[in-house]
Amino acid sequence: MSTLRRRTILGGALGALAAPAVHAQGGKPHAGTTINASCFQTTYFEYLKNYFPQFEEKTGIKVNFTMQAFPVYNQRTDLELSTKGSAVDVCNVTFIYSGRWIGAGWFTNLDTFTRDKKYTPAEWEPQDFVGGAQSAMQNAKGETFGYTWEAGAMIAGAARYDLIEKAGLKMPTTFDELIKVCDAIHNKDNVAAFTADKLHHWNWIPYLMGMGGNVFKAPPENLTPTLATPQAAKSAEWYANLLVKYGPDGILSYSDDQSMRSQMSGRANIRTQAITWMVPLAKHAESTVRQTVRYGLMPAGPDGNFPGSNSHGLGIPAGSKKKEAAWEFIKWALSKETVSTVVKDHGYPSVCRMSVIKSPEFKQVLTLNGQDVASLFLEVLQLGGKTGYMKYRTVPVYPQVGDKINKAMERIATKQQAAPEAMKQAQAEAVQDLKKAGFKVDG
Repeated sequence: MSTLRRRTILGGALGALAAPAVHAQGGKPHAGTTINASCFQTTYFEYLKNYFPQFEEKTGIKVNFTMQAFPVYNQRTDLELSTKGSAVDVCNVTFIYSGRWIGAGWFTNLDTFTRDKKYTPAEWEPQDFVGGAQSAMQNAKGETFGYTWEAGAMIAGAARYDLIEKAGLKMPTTFDELIKVCDAIHNKDNVAAFTADKLHHWNWIPYLMGMGGNVFKAPPENLTPTLATPQAAKSAEWYANLLVKYGPDGILSYSDDQSMRSQMSGRANIRTQAITWMVPLAKHAESTVRQTVRYGLMPAGPDGNFPGSNSHGLGIPAGSKKKEAAWEFIKWALSKETVSTVVKDHGYPSVCRMSVIKSPEFKQVLTLNGQDVASLFLEVLQLGGKTGYMKYRTVPVYPQVGDKINKAMERIATKQQAAPEAMKQAQAEAVQDLKKAGFKVDG
């Protein structure tokens, strides 16, 4: 990420901090305990760390919380969990690794705590967490191994909606309308019609599914890749054309931060991406498009609407020797009161508690340029939970397969390969990776 770091993209200075409520029952049974917690670098825990002194005062538990870059965190945590070590008591259950980590039995079943009034008061309400986000934190039996602190919901954002209006059009609701709008507005007022970042294995998949394709045959049971299908080739060619024809110069190398800046500066118009990257268009002090930004649902394809949605949660490693103290921290960090405070004080948008999402405060935070974006956020989370179409992303091998998708899309966009050949190569490489990892694939 460039100079604009995650902790600054949502704006808002750290002001006076109100202490969120802590439900410590029976005094301070864990007084003097220190727990180790870890996550990747993220705004939620940067905000939350400011409240740790109040948590320690209420419970007697000291929290040693560390954050690393996303790939570094996942690599280290995977190693720690696989050995069932006791060095970490609370850690993030990363979305793309949740299937591997939970399936291997590396996390503690949290139903043990939520179903016992000794540990969890009824008003904590586990059922308050949005089902779509929570689904990645559960195993096939429906047992819970993490509670979500972040839900990423993909929406559409037009930085210069005024140009769309001038063309006599509205926010696109279908793939065909998206192309029609891009044709009408591209390079008007020196603004590229579309922008995106190079994480194609996240950005492209809704377009793949919308055209009837998929990454795997029937995840998580059947992980046979389906990248060599006619639907995948057609969708990949369509998406590569969207980037190259309508994107700004250099789009194929854009990071998520650079893509956001292209919108904030008014150099690019439409983007489909997680809401965290959309809020700054309306709120960040450096944004030049605060008065012209408009939001909508991800456009739908002929086969439906599949906006990306992901989630990250807090869990207790199986090897932790301080599980009860660890639960006290999770219970506090993700309580209604704490989440509400972080929303109120810092405008954090990616929350997972339904009661907070439906609150007047959250609606106020996500009323962007006069538009109710909170309802869009919730609609995406509910879409993801209805059919479970995001299961493709939680299988253990997706990071490797995703890498093959990224490279294939680059070859298509740069005309190194035609789409059918590029996707056949991605398919062959993905199958090879799966077999090496011991997974059975069809044919």
